[in-house]
Amino acid sequence: MTPTPAPPLTAADRPQAPVSPRPTHAVRLHPRSLAALVLVSAVGVVAFGWPFLAPPASQLSAHAEDAPWLFAGLLVLLVAVAAATISESGLGPKAVAMLGVLAATGAALRPIGAGTAGIEPMFFLLVLSGRVLGPGFGFVLGSVTMFASALLTGGVGPWMPFQMLAMGWFAMGAGLLPGRSRLRGRGELLLLGGYGFVAAFAYGTVMNLAGWPFMGTMASGIAFDPHASVPANLARFLAYCLATSMGWDLGRAVCTVVLTVALGPAVLRALRRATRRAAFETAVTFDAPGA
Repeated sequence: MTPTPAPPLTAADRPQAPVSPRPTHAVRLHPRSLAALVLVSAVGVVAFGWPFLAPPASQLSAHAEDAPWLFAGLLVLLVAVAAATISESGLGPKAVAMLGVLAATGAALRPIGAGTAGIEPMFFLLVLSGRVLGPGFGFVLGSVTMFASALLTGGVGPWMPFQMLAMGWFAMGAGLLPGRSRLRGRGELLLLGGYGFVAAFAYGTVMNLAGWPFMGTMASGIAFDPHASVPANLARFLAYCLATSMGWDLGRAVCTVVLTVALGPAVLRALRRATRRAAFETAVTFDAPGA
């Protein structure tokens, strides 16, 4: 008997090259939520940097003692509006549950290193969470975690809105880093460790900007002077950072890198496994009674 020739392979039968999994977003940013983020970020830049944006003769410099309080009140409203807009645009019940767990964990981690050379384990958790869950979720998580930790530690004050916005920025920045779907292993840890190191110093610097105008005349050599020129105030601010927070920021940066390298692989695997099981982008459905 003559063997029957095998049918030719079709395109569907040919082996396919492996495709990298598409990164899952716990929250997908829509035009309205993007607009809210841009608005709150623009106002935040002004709120942090107004001592260098307003000339000495401006009306804002004339209200140097009132401006930080006005910006603090405005930022509370804007951060709340941005978080609510992002949540409305796609924060489903599974993402809310994940947000609650991670925010509670971060808030519980913050008091561990309070007052100890800048050791803040909460920071590394937010960077890794923003990396896995995306920029929108990262912004909401950073803001909510700082708010919850302030209530837990009694750290409620005019600085709290600035902390919420700054942490939201840096958790969101981790979600914007390249290679979310392809980069894994040592390369990803180096990327996250480097980002965490730089972000730790950046966070300390912008928070210095928030607290610096409150000093008044307590330290005449390094305090903000509303009547001085921008270069003079910049020199005062650099001296203020070196004198008050450089050691703290270095401790935060080193702690973030060490925890990222040591615990990063396990935490990233756990977050990605929880993300796959949650299937954020799959709609939740409920069976009808008797179905």
